[in-house]
Amino acid sequence: MPEIRTSRGRPLPLGATTHPDGINFALLCRHGTSVTLVLHPDGQNTPLAEIKLDPRRHRTGDHWHVAVHNLPTTFCYGWRVDGPKGARHRFDPSRLLIDPSARIISAGESWAATCETDPQRTSRRSLYHRQGSYHWGDDAPPLTPLEDSVIYEVQVRGFTCHPSSGVRFPGTFAGIAEKIPYLKELGVTAVELMPVFEWDECDCPFYHPETGEKMTNFWGYQPIGFAAPKAALAATAKEHGQLTEFRDMVKAFHTAGIEVILDVVFNHTGEGNDHGRTYSFRGLDNELYYLLGDDGNYLNYSGCGNTVNCNHPVVRDQIMNCLRYWVGDMHVDGFRFDLASVLGRDRRGNVMIDPPVVESITEDGVLADTKLIAEPWDAAGLYQVGGFPFGRRWSEWNGKYRDDVRRFWRGDTGVAGVLAARLCGSADVYQWNGRLPRHSVNFVTCHDGFTLHDLVSYNRKHNEANGEENRDGLDDNCSWNCGAEGPSDDPGVRALRARQARNLMATLFLSQGVPMLLAGDEFLRSQKGNNNAWCQDNEISWVDWTLAETNADFLRFTKELIALRKRHPVLRRRRFFVGEIGSVAPATDVGPFPPGGPVRPADAGLPSDPHNGRPKSPREAVAAVAGPLADVHWHGVEPFQPDFGGGARTLAFALDGRFTGREHDRDYQLDCDFYVAMNAWIDPVTFVVPPSPTRRPWRRVVDTGAPPPADFLAEGTGPVVAAGERLTVAAHSLVVLVSEA
Repeated sequence: MPEIRTSRGRPLPLGATTHPDGINFALLCRHGTSVTLVLHPDGQNTPLAEIKLDPRRHRTGDHWHVAVHNLPTTFCYGWRVDGPKGARHRFDPSRLLIDPSARIISAGESWAATCETDPQRTSRRSLYHRQGSYHWGDDAPPLTPLEDSVIYEVQVRGFTCHPSSGVRFPGTFAGIAEKIPYLKELGVTAVELMPVFEWDECDCPFYHPETGEKMTNFWGYQPIGFAAPKAALAATAKEHGQLTEFRDMVKAFHTAGIEVILDVVFNHTGEGNDHGRTYSFRGLDNELYYLLGDDGNYLNYSGCGNTVNCNHPVVRDQIMNCLRYWVGDMHVDGFRFDLASVLGRDRRGNVMIDPPVVESITEDGVLADTKLIAEPWDAAGLYQVGGFPFGRRWSEWNGKYRDDVRRFWRGDTGVAGVLAARLCGSADVYQWNGRLPRHSVNFVTCHDGFTLHDLVSYNRKHNEANGEENRDGLDDNCSWNCGAEGPSDDPGVRALRARQARNLMATLFLSQGVPMLLAGDEFLRSQKGNNNAWCQDNEISWVDWTLAETNADFLRFTKELIALRKRHPVLRRRRFFVGEIGSVAPATDVGPFPPGGPVRPADAGLPSDPHNGRPKSPREAVAAVAGPLADVHWHGVEPFQPDFGGGARTLAFALDGRFTGREHDRDYQLDCDFYVAMNAWIDPVTFVVPPSPTRRPWRRVVDTGAPPPADFLAEGTGPVVAAGERLTVAAHSLVVLVSEA
């Protein structure tokens, strides 16, 4: 190899970047007094060169930089930094640090193959691998409106790691891409990938209590490099192909019309507390990157040992550069921000009204078309559901939706009224600050907690396998085991669980807002009652694809629900319900309708034209109805008599298909009417069916109390249900009627 030579270099961009005559290295380090670039051949520990930077020549402000010429196409590198000593600084020139801007990090190509022996140091290195430009071709983001989105949360490794997955490259980006035909058939519009930033899966301190086997950090919520995709999630990692493989995956999803959303963790890093391993940030500038107390201790608002100083301008720029990279270079479509409320804390941990980093993300031009989803709470008690800063740009995981839906179907009292609000997109939470139904990401289950199967099968968490004596994980899950804890052979228990699972899934897809489905829930995957499976890299966490056959009836039910939602804009409103609607100026005529007699305003019927006997056009009919109309009608066991009292275990409502809220609350767009009757009581309940708001005949579509395949009938094929008919809804069941088209 030709002799390495150096020149002054440039302060930007940060990281290692290719130039025609060499590679430029730039590092931001404010308090460091001595910085050395260390180069290693790929896969070797013997240094290729150590280049100590002269601050008079290789420093511009807080940026240290050097250009190096005649380097190989692939090599590892790291930084040694020395500086002030004291409680707030952690400089140690004996440690080789990872570049925060590195796009590839070495020694992680095989899952759990590199377990560090030194609790304070790491053998991981920044890796430079020269490769040609990626050919995106005609790739373009699907830009699916949030109102029309169906999000599917998935852990990349666990999705295809099980032998039953049948993919060529299990547990990888390529493996999940092989499942795109399945996801397209299921009907999801976006995959939300749990963390793919590089992390050390071996950092789990716990051992399996029965086997003694050391467990791994399976979920990945401990990042060590914000710009580097996890090598062990790539089948081509040994050839340093993770960047290309990730891009191939994104392009394949886009070809199928499916968006890719990343679960990103900027609230803390994998360096942990004082006893954690130093990878990068702590050794580069501990005081700058982390929130510290007066005595230099780490402020822990994340529950993971440290908290990133997100609103410091330097750290804010680091986060913004990372997000722009994933959108601009990797073509991702959005981000879900883990413990996003941490982003709203200042350097002392105080809550800010208008946090600069959130504002920067909100207003950034590159991110303007991306989906921004906040987990609007943190581990220190800050809870911002409905109130996340700059909220008109941000959607939120709606934890209130999860809890209230679970409580209603568990049979809790006093929940019917709040369930009505959740079904309407949680207007009580969002509409007061100018937000819309799309700001509520609705979910019944997610990675953190019970799966849908376990939610109806366990009253208590069963996390003994995590090695913490069942102390970890939430104790209050709003779950109900339907009469037996865990697996049961009792036909009655099994039938009730299936009914409850159908109730929860149907409620999710009948609610206004953005539904999110946990991977495997569509065919009732179980984690054996474990509600905190972060360390379970085994069949507890892996998706068992044989269940798609075993529980084919439930998979069919879920597919049909998703398809029903996608067919009907009345279930995907862009605006909140307004209840009574005064004057209406329909935009177009869509008719004719079946004739109907004069009716109450609440019935919103369509009378015939008295001059020629023909049904009026929708425009004429709406104008002819005296008094206000309503886009949603609330019912009880009797029409127009809802019961929101403390003892209510039932709820019924109807949606007027003429008011879908797609452009403006008073725009006129025709859809079918919907009637939904919910019974969370232990006995059957009889509902008197109201007339369809547009006086079209009702037909039954969904009955969760009926055995498959009668639980979901194709639209237009179910039995006609007449207005005024007495409809019996089985115990713990719901029924959906849809008007004829």
